[in-house]
Amino acid sequence: MSQPSISVPGYSIHHRLGKGGMAEVYLATEQALQRQVALKVLLHREDAAFTQRFIKEGHTVASLQHPSIITIYRIDQLDDGRHFLAMEYLAGGDLARFKGQHLEPARALRIVRQIASALALVHDKGLVHRDIKPGNILFRDDGTAVLTDFGVAKQLQLDSELTQSGIAVGSPAYSSPEQAQCQALDARSDIYSLGVILLEMLTGHNPFRGANYTQTLMNQLQLEAPPLPEPLGELQWLLDRMLAKDPDDRFADCHVLLASLDELQDADQDQTRLSPAVSLPPRPARRRWLPWAVLGLLLLGLGSAGGYYWQLQQRISGLLALAETRLSEGRLLEPAQDNADYYFRQALALDEGNAQASDGLQRVLQARIQQYLDLAEQRLDEGLLVLPEDDSAVHYFRQVLGWEPDNLLALAGINRVAQRFIEQSEAAYARREYNLALQQIRQGLEAEPDNERLLALHDGHAQRVRNSQAANRPRSAQPAQQNPIKRLLNNLFD
Repeated sequence: MSQPSISVPGYSIHHRLGKGGMAEVYLATEQALQRQVALKVLLHREDAAFTQRFIKEGHTVASLQHPSIITIYRIDQLDDGRHFLAMEYLAGGDLARFKGQHLEPARALRIVRQIASALALVHDKGLVHRDIKPGNILFRDDGTAVLTDFGVAKQLQLDSELTQSGIAVGSPAYSSPEQAQCQALDARSDIYSLGVILLEMLTGHNPFRGANYTQTLMNQLQLEAPPLPEPLGELQWLLDRMLAKDPDDRFADCHVLLASLDELQDADQDQTRLSPAVSLPPRPARRRWLPWAVLGLLLLGLGSAGGYYWQLQQRISGLLALAETRLSEGRLLEPAQDNADYYFRQALALDEGNAQASDGLQRVLQARIQQYLDLAEQRLDEGLLVLPEDDSAVHYFRQVLGWEPDNLLALAGINRVAQRFIEQSEAAYARREYNLALQQIRQGLEAEPDNERLLALHDGHAQRVRNSQAANRPRSAQPAQQNPIKRLLNNLFD
């Protein structure tokens, strides 16, 4: 094994455990206490905003004392100025190693309970984790599940401190619908992500994972969780609550979730106890008049069915008329319970196959898409590329792609945002503002991660800075020009 490329005073570095876009993690031994630790080291020191986020992560986790939250031992700097965290090393691996496997329901629920207990403390401190996924759930040797990686954790009252880009932060396959739409998040978003993990543990499959980033986000917005296999049916209500698309339909917080898990456990225990024999009451004598009474009720029902059907059709027609009026007025979603979307959905609730209502909802969606495209163009003209989070060009283009992943105007808009960041980075390079140039490149990659030009700029940044600095060093002094009289004499006698 090759020798690690870093040296940290007070620690013996063994080998690298992993590497991400902004940091890498090493296994090390703390020499003073002779204990194994995980050292998380920043890759760069130029990005001041990310460094502050990294330090904040350390302070955040250090303030959370819980058996299912990783322990932070130290926050410090290397000699080259990069910051690092020394934290508890967990040798049990992470939950991601079970990908594709079915876990026993009791074990899956135990993991959910431990992580939910940790999240209850996180949320009580006014934080949202925002990146609950199998790779961020580690295990101690005794099997205890431990939550880690608070790098994108965010205070509830702050809207833009940690999310500089204005697009979804987290892992799309586990993101809540509101997270996929870059909306404000609270504890219920983490509960949704934990619900996706529970579904994956029980079935061995994450149905929300799509072929690409956009498809995955759209699945989180539109795809309902599949029913559990029959042997797991008693857990369906729990999963449905955790994975409700509307946050208001989920558990209000992790304390309520934990109470529901307790009730589920109590119910399971009750079912394992032997119940006393129950005496069946004697079967009543057959009532010979009952069939005639039932026949009379059926005839009465048939007589009134025609009137009910007529009233139902009148009600549906009225709802459709109101919906068309609100659509023509541009009242797509507002005000509540008096807009086109609401009335079309009410009509569909009464007549599931109503073609006019279905077509109306599609027209509402197209009108919303056009509104968001117009807003995106306005923000682009105003230079509001990624901020504010919920009112920027990228935000509106992403919203459109959530509804219509192949929308060419939105895809082109994202590319134009990326191009704007390319231009701004080039301008920063020309002014020798190298840190700003790198920041512009990274923001552009957050808008369009697969942009080849931005990827090339990011990979070549360090070399470009060195080349630029070398080219701008002052050259050695030129030899003094020869005295003109001496030059004349030399010419005469040569």
